Amino acid sequence: MIIYLRSLFCTMLFVLSLNAFAQELSILGKVIDANNNPIELANIILLEGEEKTFLIGTSTDDNGYFNLVNLKQGTYYLKISYIGLQEFEQKVILTGNLDLKSIILNEIPESLDEVTIIAKKPTITRKPDRLVFNVENTALVEGSTLGVLKSTPGVIVSEGGINIKSAPAAIYINNRRVQLTSDELMQLLESAPANSIKSIEVITNPPASYDADSGSVINIVMSKNLVTGYRGNVVTNYTQGVFPRYNAGTSHYFKNDDINFNLNYSYTNKKINRDQDNTINYLNDSGGIDEIWKSNVNRNTWSESHNLNLNLDYFIDEYNTLSLTSTGLYTPYFKYRINNITDIFDANNNYLSGFRADNLSRDNKFNIGTDIIYKRDFKNESSIAFNAHYTIYDYERDQNVFQDEPVDTNDSQFNTLANQDTKILTGKLDYTLPLKNASSFSAGLKFSNVSTESDITRLDIINGEEVINTNNTDAFNYDENVFAVYANYSKSWDKWNINVGLRTEQTNIEGKSISLNETNTQDYLNWFPNASLTHNISDDVSLSANYKRSITRASYTDLNPFTFFLNENTVVLGNPNLLPTYIDNYKISLDFLKNFTLSAYYTNYDGEIQELPRQNNETNLIAFTPTNLDKRVDYGFDLEFNYYPSNRFYIYAASSTYNINEEVNFGEDFVELNQWSQLFIVSPGFSLLKDNSLKINATFWWFGRNLQGLQVAEDRLVSTIGVSKSLLNNKAVLSLGIDDPFNMQDYKTTIDYLNQSSIRLDDIDNRFIRLGFSYKFGNTKLNTNERSTSEEERERLKDLN
Repeated sequence: MIIYLRSLFCTMLFVLSLNAFAQELSILGKVIDANNNPIELANIILLEGEEKTFLIGTSTDDNGYFNLVNLKQGTYYLKISYIGLQEFEQKVILTGNLDLKSIILNEIPESLDEVTIIAKKPTITRKPDRLVFNVENTALVEGSTLGVLKSTPGVIVSEGGINIKSAPAAIYINNRRVQLTSDELMQLLESAPANSIKSIEVITNPPASYDADSGSVINIVMSKNLVTGYRGNVVTNYTQGVFPRYNAGTSHYFKNDDINFNLNYSYTNKKINRDQDNTINYLNDSGGIDEIWKSNVNRNTWSESHNLNLNLDYFIDEYNTLSLTSTGLYTPYFKYRINNITDIFDANNNYLSGFRADNLSRDNKFNIGTDIIYKRDFKNESSIAFNAHYTIYDYERDQNVFQDEPVDTNDSQFNTLANQDTKILTGKLDYTLPLKNASSFSAGLKFSNVSTESDITRLDIINGEEVINTNNTDAFNYDENVFAVYANYSKSWDKWNINVGLRTEQTNIEGKSISLNETNTQDYLNWFPNASLTHNISDDVSLSANYKRSITRASYTDLNPFTFFLNENTVVLGNPNLLPTYIDNYKISLDFLKNFTLSAYYTNYDGEIQELPRQNNETNLIAFTPTNLDKRVDYGFDLEFNYYPSNRFYIYAASSTYNINEEVNFGEDFVELNQWSQLFIVSPGFSLLKDNSLKINATFWWFGRNLQGLQVAEDRLVSTIGVSKSLLNNKAVLSLGIDDPFNMQDYKTTIDYLNQSSIRLDDIDNRFIRLGFSYKFGNTKLNTNERSTSEEERERLKDLN
């Protein structure tokens, strides 16, 4: 594949260099199968003269069309091929523009009953704005979608979410954003089998067609179908961590000449454990230690969830397609328990007192998002698409807190009832136009409305009776409108590739606290340019430069002024005065010696939003509050190595040296922290046995001491090992996965600035063994049209704390 791409690219450059002498003749056509279905990505090769000298190559688009341009009069041989189908060859004497109409590729009869599936090797393709990790038919797709992401170069999967380096990544499926909360997203990716994934695109510089809130993007590209019929599969996983977890799912796909239909369902039942040891040094006015609070916190989460994903494509005719996509997640059972035992000491570690606080909450939530998409394709290969989206998200939490103080009369107990109802409505229009000379243009516009109604009621238990606590009872209404317009242009010529775009967004926000009768409004117009430039110095050396400006808006929950009490001494506060974060990212990369990439980057965050724990040394209260940092700057150097010598072995390795600087003004006090860090990655993979049916892959990430949100995190090792064996003529797969085998994934964080002094050690339930089994039935040559709804507004949904 790499050799073919090099040849293709060199040929394109050669043809472009002859533009001044060409008579601009063309050969075009459409490639279909025996059932009249268009064939995407068929190889098109044009040979010149009776000697059949290679001249140019291309591939068909998603509608089966190809167009060879800038040709001169002469004799050619046209070859068209696609795996599993008979090769087409035709002699062409070109005297003018030639339209070959439809070209049929027939199946190879003698090979249909003796198909041997050979595992491909993962490959990395670098483009000006992204890295493409091709994983189709590799060992990686025998596990979960989340497992594939864990092995994708540059992607960091942790309890807190999915990052590209230290920046949160927006997740897309087939260029459509996954519209779930962060917790729901992790659950979806963990339960979704990965056997339909074609590649993972790590897009560090998304074009203007992506929402401005998409600073970095991970796009999961699903394989597309070529033949008609039915395909289904069942999958089940058993995971043993501290407690057992269960997951089962099934998917069904059907295609004929008129429709693609895909239905997925999964059920997850799990209990997650987390232990945390906290030490808080409460300080006196002179900065010395007054009291030391040592807490052991045990958190258990029980949950049952149902996830349903529906995709329907109706091909009205050759040029018009109507699609329906809907994703629903229902969690009828969610129980969250926190047990906190706190001992209080003086400055000399002499015991003073202590207390116990128990927190038990039950949630009920559902999240349904639906898209209707109409796409019109034109004969000149341009297209226009309209997308209408609607989300309804409902969340309820019933919480009970009991705190047992050393003196019985000081015991406290209260209940809170919290609700969040969010509705998202968007409309988007996109137009794409391929141009001559290997260039293209796209433009579009989008409108979105977000409406959120939240309320919280605290009921104190006094003498066995519930009494409303008016100081901690409130309602909050949030309304947001965003209108966006974008344009994007890309072009390739000689040894250069360029991609430039501009997106403009007008934002209008109103947040109103009903009880406090306070209204916060924000109105702003912003411009978001992006640019990518690549120069191919030689076949093995290329230099690229990227710039991207993006925005991160606060979650709807963070903006409301509610106070959630985990106990009487630990609270989570909202902040209605949060401002969006503006991000400017610069990157220069050098690819050399076929397998190496050296990069230097600089990222400036203006007003980054971080949830900071703030200790009050007078009241002994810890408040977790979302706050805009004044400034954060990341810069560093990355060295990557990828080597794929055969179908049986591959390895990816990387080293990153980087610096994080964070600044914030707390009014009277100013803090600036700086930390150099180191990251090492090694990810090997093997295929064993004669038929490559036994596959092993592993990923190891070593994080050095680093800085995040004014907290210093110590060293840790994140590791996963996966083994899979294909059975029953490759229709079944038995897999075994081990996470954190060395028990080095837990981490310690330290806060030490101004009058803040604390240490936290997290023991997360991330060390486990997973046993999985999947079975495919029906026409296993089919690949689904699976995708997910996409609106970036849904990414900011956040469960109540």
